[in-house]
Amino acid sequence: MLIVFGGLPGTGKTTIARELARQIGAVHVRIDSIEYALDQSGRLKDGMEDAGYRAAYAVAEDNLRLGLSVVADSVNPLPITRHAWRDVARRTDSAIAEIEVVCSDAVEHRRRVETRPPDFPGWTLAWQAVVDRDYRPWDREPIVLDTARASPGESVTRLRELIVGQSG
Repeated sequence: MLIVFGGLPGTGKTTIARELARQIGAVHVRIDSIEYALDQSGRLKDGMEDAGYRAAYAVAEDNLRLGLSVVADSVNPLPITRHAWRDVARRTDSAIAEIEVVCSDAVEHRRRVETRPPDFPGWTLAWQAVVDRDYRPWDREPIVLDTARASPGESVTRLRELIVGQSG
């Protein structure tokens, strides 16, 4: 199964995606990690563009072909990225679950963004960058997880229940 996450930074996506992958023994493919490594390589002179996403699609596809479940963790902000994940699932004949993580409490969301330590040296995130991000509505109904008042553990438990219900 391919489990695709999306949502603005600071909503709890990565925390939930990591724990879900750990619990179900899935491969965790994180765009931020790939993009950080590509950035550190110094080889992308013209900018990142879609390089991180393309690498993630390939890694996910390889692992799905091995029969492993994959948890894809990214902002996944545009219809084109969401369609590309669906294409990966289609090419590998894999079930897909699409998860949008939101934090409906703007004050809490901002607090998370402004107080979280950077995951990578030199990578910081400002609240205004989150607010200004080009994040488009989904063109089909994802599973929506609102983390405003739920712990990461509660969110993972709920998500596992919803995925089983969706795939069953």
